[in-house]
Amino acid sequence: MAPYHFSVTVHEPFELAAKKTREALIDHGFEIVSEIDMAAMITEKLGVAHDPYLILAASNPGFARRAIDHDPAFGVLFPANVVVRADGDHSVVIDFLDPAVIVDLVGEEPIHRIADEVRTRLEMTRDAIATA
Repeated sequence: MAPYHFSVTVHEPFELAAKKTREALIDHGFEIVSEIDMAAMITEKLGVAHDPYLILAASNPGFARRAIDHDPAFGVLFPANVVVRADGDHSVVIDFLDPAVIVDLVGEEPIHRIADEVRTRLEMTRDAIATA
């Protein structure tokens, strides 16, 4: 595991993995506030083909409210990004930003408690994807 994220690898088509990731995020209380198709952007802007690579910007409204009530500027660190990326012909890796990395920038205990709860939900989301 890298120090800034945790992941799961699934062996299924990219579109199915992306669909399961969206559904698992929603099932665990997250809203997907935006999607960035990096592969399409790279191809369009640079004229270079790229393996499927999707960034899902996810946020849990309750946790977000608690964080910005504590520190209104904390919104600059939102949302939590989840990356769905092709890894070879038959594997897809789903990477989750570790919220602890973000809150280490803030260093305040109430924000750390929120990040711990968010990480728990993201880990539950990862585990749901792995067993789906």
